[in-house]
Amino acid sequence: MKATWYEKTGPATDVLVVGEMVRPEPEPGEVLVRVRASGVNPSDVKARAGTRAGGSGMPFPRIVPHSDGAGVIEACGAGVDRSRIGQRVWLWNGQWQRAFGTCAEYVALPANQAVPLPKGFDDATGASLGIPALTAAHLVCSDGPVSGQTVLISGGAGTVGMLAVQLARWGGAHVVATARPGADTERVLAAGAHHVVDYANEGLEARVLEANNGRSVDRIVEVEFGLNIDADAGIIKPRGRIATFGSALCPRPELPFYPLMFKGVRLEFVLIYLLDDEERAQAISHVNQALESGALKVPVHARFVLADVAQAHQAVERGRRTGTVIVEIS
Repeated sequence: MKATWYEKTGPATDVLVVGEMVRPEPEPGEVLVRVRASGVNPSDVKARAGTRAGGSGMPFPRIVPHSDGAGVIEACGAGVDRSRIGQRVWLWNGQWQRAFGTCAEYVALPANQAVPLPKGFDDATGASLGIPALTAAHLVCSDGPVSGQTVLISGGAGTVGMLAVQLARWGGAHVVATARPGADTERVLAAGAHHVVDYANEGLEARVLEANNGRSVDRIVEVEFGLNIDADAGIIKPRGRIATFGSALCPRPELPFYPLMFKGVRLEFVLIYLLDDEERAQAISHVNQALESGALKVPVHARFVLADVAQAHQAVERGRRTGTVIVEIS
């Protein structure tokens, strides 16, 4: 089979190889998926570069990158219902703690990691769901229904932020988001936010409260925890929840302990790879329901063929994306 792999970390053009590998066979409890599209996430390019927080280097001698993907089940291992053969699926955690991910013509992985893709959606959409959409669903919905609540989405123009805006609106929340003025703001409003606040200006706390008619917010989805936690402490209501999935600009934050404590604020640090079975099933259900209802539109920033996988990684590294980066596997 055709595949991409690397055997050392470093720049994409230096270490990524495109060539032929032996096709895997599904073990008991696994399915073999013919991959049609592979999603590239920041965690994938950081792992390949050797700069991923919490771990670097080569955990396996050869790595086929990428956790997300979509395709068709072609074979089943022992114990898996053979009626799944021919089913279109989207994939999650394809390369999490495994050597071989989705950037290949075939991947074998546990059957529960191949989720039926709702009818009417293309492979690029399916390959965009594993990390971004499940992260957004857990950030917004893990603490219960959001109907009638106000949810603040920090960084609403990012891939996860854009999906979180849509999921919060689908769930019946009043959605306030932050974004740059101009095109980003227009995109976030089009995704369903009721109000968008420029995060670059001073006075973020006051402007968010103004957008919510002076009321504190029930939940905050935070992409820059260290940078925004002081403002968040003033914005969140008593017993509110802050769920964060990033702190790139301030990786060692100082917490305003007493403002958070005297509100009884609940903090959750979200790493989507580590959800338990119940949390994962809930997030998957929310994503597929929102897709089927037409409430979730997954933006694709760029598409690349397998031979240009290094350029796909570079597109993610450059940032300022308007959606996911997809490698199409012919």
